[in-house]
Amino acid sequence: MTRKTVRIAMNGVTGRMGYRQHLVRSILALREQGGLDLGDGTVLWPEPVLLGRREHALKALAEQHGLDPRNVSTDLDAVLADPTVEIYFDAQVTSAREEAIRKAVAAGKHIYTEKPTATGLDGALELARLATAAGVKHGVVQDKLFLPGLLKLKRLIDGGFFGRILSVRGEFGYWVFEGDWQAAQRPSWNYRAEDGGGIVVDMFPHWEYVLHELFGRVKSVQALTATHIPQRWDEQDKPYDATADDAAYGVFELEGGAIAQINSSWTVRVNRDELVEFQVDGTEGSAVAGLRNCRVQHRSATPKPVWNPDIPATEVFRDQWQEVPDNGEFDNGFKAQWELFLKHVYADAPYHWDLLAGARGVQLAELGLKSSAEGRRLEVPEVTL
Repeated sequence: MTRKTVRIAMNGVTGRMGYRQHLVRSILALREQGGLDLGDGTVLWPEPVLLGRREHALKALAEQHGLDPRNVSTDLDAVLADPTVEIYFDAQVTSAREEAIRKAVAAGKHIYTEKPTATGLDGALELARLATAAGVKHGVVQDKLFLPGLLKLKRLIDGGFFGRILSVRGEFGYWVFEGDWQAAQRPSWNYRAEDGGGIVVDMFPHWEYVLHELFGRVKSVQALTATHIPQRWDEQDKPYDATADDAAYGVFELEGGAIAQINSSWTVRVNRDELVEFQVDGTEGSAVAGLRNCRVQHRSATPKPVWNPDIPATEVFRDQWQEVPDNGEFDNGFKAQWELFLKHVYADAPYHWDLLAGARGVQLAELGLKSSAEGRRLEVPEVTL
């Protein structure tokens, strides 16, 4: 067995997602399991190079996790100039991502990045073109496809459980505290449009790949956005104007005829089993899938409710659904996609969640905001290089 060390520049690991899901739950988890076995006698050993603006925070992370303190830097250009660094990963704020990825592509690094990949479609497509022309491998995080609940949902789709799929209803969100009397659980930049914030920019790229991969390409979008909480308090307990949308109500027409409705909100109190749920209705059956669980109701077991407002409901509707079994173990979704990307780079395994796929997410967000501003439904053209 040959061990190959892979040095990965990880930019933005002091942020919540970059640290928890990508550094700890993915890269360090791969090290804890002894590396990634490529199946040909080679084991990849990921060596993270922590990159960011706050050197003291990066050094603290390195010390906390027993990483080489020499693999810490605040100099992006110097790290990209290092020929031993082969992969560049970006989990920065969106506004800083495009320029950094351009530099990484120019330096010949393989690219793996969070989304959205850029602040606009033109920039996102340009990144895809540059990476393709440079011949580097590139991937975009599309983590929700690897959630246990959605993996079970895909199993149902692939098995023909639904018959003809008619509609998809999605509910996502939770109450994000304003920050005055309880600390907000999301960074303040998320609520400033000038800093790249907004729930459409954040969540519509997710909805694009979930809908595209499971049900069909998004053909049109009609959205209504709102800033329900106009004032919030930042990390220094100072009030600021919330200029970005904190809720979005979208209707998406899908290739094949199904209609999806997805509500996204940071101003909703949760009255569902999980923070995100999708109900899929088809001619032969229905399912409700969340992050981990999935319940089904087949056509043959569908009850016959009758509307009568004069008497209390006599049925417990939730009890009429059947839980879909795990039938296997599900690894962390972020780690699972990291493994696929590393196999793509070093074993040429197939991989299609690339920068062009990321550009589709940016496109849907851009058109969603435009739809809301103009008050009309918009077609979603296919994006190409």
